[in-house]
Amino acid sequence: MTNYDYLAVAWFALCWIVFSLVSNNHLPVGRVSLSTAMNQHRRRWMEVAARRDLRMIDTAIMAGLQNGTAFFASTTIFAIGGCFALLGATDRVLAVAGDLPIPLVSDPAAFEFKVFGLIGIFAYAFFKFGWSYRLFNYTSILFGAIPMKSDAPDNWSELEAAADRAASLNVLAGRHFNAGLRAIFLSIGFLGWFAGPWVLMGSTTLVILVLLRRQFFSNARSAILKDTIIP
Repeated sequence: MTNYDYLAVAWFALCWIVFSLVSNNHLPVGRVSLSTAMNQHRRRWMEVAARRDLRMIDTAIMAGLQNGTAFFASTTIFAIGGCFALLGATDRVLAVAGDLPIPLVSDPAAFEFKVFGLIGIFAYAFFKFGWSYRLFNYTSILFGAIPMKSDAPDNWSELEAAADRAASLNVLAGRHFNAGLRAIFLSIGFLGWFAGPWVLMGSTTLVILVLLRRQFFSNARSAILKDTIIP
């Protein structure tokens, strides 16, 4: 580890932390993020579902959210296994890297250290996806506990309170899912460290710029915020 490596890792961590904060809220200039806008629609979904007589479509949506989360959780496990496979074939990987025109790390100890860093990122993502899956499961239970509209015609406060509980847990599950996805995206930037600290800083900045555009300046954000009031 050189001083430039410490600087690059600090830049990587700073970008991750700052982007996590702004994506869950909004830019300092007041531009609402895509995730924040979707949280409002999650709550709106629960409010509408609570007043529906038939809720099969809502349970199907929840099943889709759980399946998607389970897919990414299993993917991170495969990624961790691939990283351990790299550790077992360090010499062969470095021999192949030496034949490439790209200046990759050539020291076995440095290579293994960086692979362990990649394992740490994937492990973090796995725990985020695992907890998100569990929260989506809890959301399904809370959603099932919402009384039917016909059972509480004169007690709308109970219906709204039950829907609000399910919505709050749904928002929290989505937040952890987004954190896991963020870790996977930034692992692409982390790969730049194998080519040196300056490449790490450049690849991290590129990934963050792509994510910022999707959160604050994408067509998806424009479509979601169309005729939507964000408090």
